[in-house]
Amino acid sequence: MSVTEKTAVSDGILLSDAAVAKVKSLLEQEGRDDLALRVAVQPGGCSGLRYQLFFDERSLDGDVVKDYDGVKVVTDRMSAPYLTGASVDFVDTIEKQGFTIDNPNATGSCACGDSFS
Repeated sequence: MSVTEKTAVSDGILLSDAAVAKVKSLLEQEGRDDLALRVAVQPGGCSGLRYQLFFDERSLDGDVVKDYDGVKVVTDRMSAPYLTGASVDFVDTIEKQGFTIDNPNATGSCACGDSFS
């Protein structure tokens, strides 16, 4: 697969190969293999909702768990409907570095790119 291809899941988040590689690299740096990448939606931001991406060792009741080549991606049951079909990528260019989220469920977003409605 090329860097731009996605590992597709019909009922959850899509994680690009670049994102999988970056998460694996970060987990290796942490020296932990028990953490999952949690993707959540929280109230806030200039558009009403904002994304949260963080490593988590917890398992919450109702979590949606997907595996991408050994990387666990976890979404809580309240966030899952907002994130179905969303794709997470990792970009590393001279202009920008970091995780990006392309969410077809977002009806609007603000200039920071971290908040949506």
